[in-house]
Amino acid sequence: MNIRNKNKRSVLAKRSMISIIFVLLVILTILNLTNKTLVSAVPQGATITYANTQNASVSQADSHTAAGGSFTTLVLNVTTQTSKWKAYVGNVTGKLALANTNGFAIYDWTLTTVQGEVYVSRNDSVDFSSLACANEGNISAEENFLNINSTADDSISNTFNQNIHKSFVIGGTGTIENSTCYAIATYVNNTAQPADEDATFQEVLLSDGKNIVFTTILEDSQQGFDLGNYDFQLIVPDDPGDTSITYYFYAELG
Repeated sequence: MNIRNKNKRSVLAKRSMISIIFVLLVILTILNLTNKTLVSAVPQGATITYANTQNASVSQADSHTAAGGSFTTLVLNVTTQTSKWKAYVGNVTGKLALANTNGFAIYDWTLTTVQGEVYVSRNDSVDFSSLACANEGNISAEENFLNINSTADDSISNTFNQNIHKSFVIGGTGTIENSTCYAIATYVNNTAQPADEDATFQEVLLSDGKNIVFTTILEDSQQGFDLGNYDFQLIVPDDPGDTSITYYFYAELG
């Protein structure tokens, strides 16, 4: 009887173990399928609702009068508008929504605070899942495409020559860690900001492996370059001989 009871208990224990393993396998399978069907919110193409383009005004010429036979030494100061860059500043409107692939929302939320990023690229189909810090090769390729001499004072490589910025998250990609990419901070009140991770209007160079993506971290109506309040400021390069390069705008809110 004792041997029979032992054998019976052994069989029951094995069956219980098999049942537990089966249940665990089912749970793991469900979790795996669930993970595969999860959709990460990725940056979306932004709609431009207002555009006002300005150029710098021409400075008035100073004059000097000297008597004939005199010798005058002058120091001339002039600011010349660069043809290698163009700037975009503005504000962001939008909402958070829970929608299907056809754009039908089951619910949405009005934004009370603007946060996220604006992405600008010559590429009209950025692969956001591949975004990473732009490297020197990416920058060199961009300069070559735009006919920008890398040794020029206002080249891309000489403009984005520091690695100081805050961290941020890209939907569908992950986190860009602080001070890992080439970055700048555009001006506030006509004045350069100190290089600091807490600077406002930071712009970071990213790449999807094909094109550079100029990325600015959104502010919430902060004082900008001309004392106006903006959500974003950024600069993008242009071909000096063909100032009609098209850029595409994407944004991520939340």
